[in-house]
Amino acid sequence: MTRGNQSHITEFFLLGLTSDPKQQVWLFASFLIMYLVSVGGNSVIIAAIRGDVRLHTPMYFFLSNLSFVDICFTNVIVPRMLANMQSKSKKVPFTQCLTQMYFFVACAITDSFLLAAMALDRYVAICHPLHYTTIMNPRRCLQLVTASWLVSHLHSLTHTILMACLSFCGPNVIHHFFCDVQPLLTLSCSDTSVNELLAFTEGSFVIMSPFIFITVSYVYITRAVLRVPSGRGRYKVFSTCGSHLTVVALYYGTAISVYIRPSSTYSVTKDRVVTVIYTVVIPMLNPFIYSLRNRDMKQALRKLARRKEQNKH
Repeated sequence: MTRGNQSHITEFFLLGLTSDPKQQVWLFASFLIMYLVSVGGNSVIIAAIRGDVRLHTPMYFFLSNLSFVDICFTNVIVPRMLANMQSKSKKVPFTQCLTQMYFFVACAITDSFLLAAMALDRYVAICHPLHYTTIMNPRRCLQLVTASWLVSHLHSLTHTILMACLSFCGPNVIHHFFCDVQPLLTLSCSDTSVNELLAFTEGSFVIMSPFIFITVSYVYITRAVLRVPSGRGRYKVFSTCGSHLTVVALYYGTAISVYIRPSSTYSVTKDRVVTVIYTVVIPMLNPFIYSLRNRDMKQALRKLARRKEQNKH
């Protein structure tokens, strides 16, 4: 790759999680299992929602999109990491590194906006039930999903273009298991102040604005639930939000701890475990969180399983 005077480095070395061969064996097996469970579980969720007419509602429309993004998210990170574990050469071309960073950031931000759309759905369903079908009509749901994808890809494109303009002439070893924004910035030998400012301001905005929206939505939802006279009624209404709240807590708890802070305090070593949680573990857990506590989802999965059995015979 020719980059003129802007960059002397055409490839990076991804060190991964560990250099210990013994640890790499069980780590490879663990991540391979998590990858297969994540892709398989999210694919099953999408198939179950598509195959059951009762689940053709806004909530499950957003959930199927979230599952699709989680499949993309996992495919951006894990296959490269598994190949890296098995390879003696840890080289990653500069263009591939930027491409991975682009899709990682885009998927992560899309996830957060879809979680906000799901919070809006629960808010309208609980606080304005009589207007639910009018407000959350199919066109509006499609607009929300489209906007989530567009904003996240524009955000990611901006970061990627700014990263491509930097010079990389010093060490090219990334102490991480994928090409993330902060580890790349620490390797640049040019002024990264614009990149860091954008990451902290605009980056904080696209991560925190959905989170603030979700928080405000649940304040109103809680107020509405507390007005329900019976304890059983309150539990029934609020139980529809349990799975969503669990995913929000996991996703934002890890993402905020890594990204919403100055880059001077960033430590790849300390944050590697946290990064594994939101890039690999959470996409794997989402299908279980949304299916185990959801009666409609369980019925759809049983229906899908019966259909598979009938097709075999």
